[in-house]
Amino acid sequence: MDFSLLHPADQLVMIMDRIYSRGMTTTSGGNLSIKDDSGDVWITPAGIDKGNLTRGDIIRLKRDGSVVGVHRPSSELPFHLAVYNARPDLNAVLHAHPNALVAFSIVRQIPSLSLFPSVARTCKGIKLAPYDIPGSQELGDKIAHEFASGSDIVLLENHGLVIGAESLFKAFMTFETLESSARLEALANRLGKVKELTPAQLSLSDTRHHLKMDDIEFKVRTTEELTARREMVTLIQRSYRLGLFNATNGTYSVRLADGSMLITPFNRDRAYVQVEDIVRVKDGMKERGKTPSRAVKLHATIYEKNPHIKAILVAHPIHLMAFAITGAKLDPRTIPESYILLRDVKRLPYEMLYQDYEAVADAFSVQSPTLLIDNDSIITTGETLLEAFDRLEVAEATAASLYISQSVGEVVHIKEEEIEAINRAFKLE
Repeated sequence: MDFSLLHPADQLVMIMDRIYSRGMTTTSGGNLSIKDDSGDVWITPAGIDKGNLTRGDIIRLKRDGSVVGVHRPSSELPFHLAVYNARPDLNAVLHAHPNALVAFSIVRQIPSLSLFPSVARTCKGIKLAPYDIPGSQELGDKIAHEFASGSDIVLLENHGLVIGAESLFKAFMTFETLESSARLEALANRLGKVKELTPAQLSLSDTRHHLKMDDIEFKVRTTEELTARREMVTLIQRSYRLGLFNATNGTYSVRLADGSMLITPFNRDRAYVQVEDIVRVKDGMKERGKTPSRAVKLHATIYEKNPHIKAILVAHPIHLMAFAITGAKLDPRTIPESYILLRDVKRLPYEMLYQDYEAVADAFSVQSPTLLIDNDSIITTGETLLEAFDRLEVAEATAASLYISQSVGEVVHIKEEEIEAINRAFKLE
């Protein structure tokens, strides 16, 4: 989907629906606006159910000050206008009260932007604005002051968050990434000591090979490829709905019989990815006119070194990432399902993911189908796409159970002799 081709009213409805449906604002909380090419501002209304918003509810404020619409504009309109006045380069403003970022706002602390490379890339600096009355010109002035200083993200003391961007989708992408990271930081603090990445470590992730690949024209589309594209889209969208992916992070790939692979596209919205967005790659060349995931070279190396692997998933679900950023041990000997699917979950250092693809690929085996990468991701593999996805779901459920168990009692893992019995019963190697 090309979000930029949607009418401003449709963009506002779509993004508010995503924010509300993912529990990142309440019925009465939050507001969005877009400044169009004529300078008119389109904004969500005051006092209207955010869970049932329609394009007919959206308000248009013209440059001459006249208002078009059946409702009153949001009470926070003053700070939206103040942000646009302070930063003419911005075309969208997002304001919401998501739980984790509100938690930081009420203790008046800034969340870390260095837990993962995707957070550091997406969220470029954040400021804390002093408290003032919602809807007041004074609050608008304080927010505008921070935007005028160059920040695009402003956390409001005892209130919420404001993000400005060149487009509403980019503002949403930043918002979703930052709220997810803030939730993770708060959760991980209860699991162990949180490790942040240094600037030098973060720079390792700035890979460019996915942008430098030659094009190839594929003239034949086999039934195998078309089936795989459909299955990938189904599970990618499900991963987003389940919170295993966010809008632009998370990678799927499938190996085809001719040695080529299908992989998710770079910087495309996972919620609405379609079969035509999936990128086919062969012999180091990419499908003409498309850009594959940053992880394309890693996936190719894993397939090359592991003939038994037919599908790969790279994801960042919150409970697994709490283990990834704290060093806490992820031991899947919790219930038979977890052990049978995950077996031995190896842990690799962050740097290896970007500096030594072959070492990462060599870490996989039949006994170790899943890798946890410090401060980055979980990588699951399978002989089918569904098996790799099942492993991802089970890995996240296992991590969540281990996390919750801390408040219940001491974990008792399945004993070694019981593991041996499982191996015999299920013919595990």
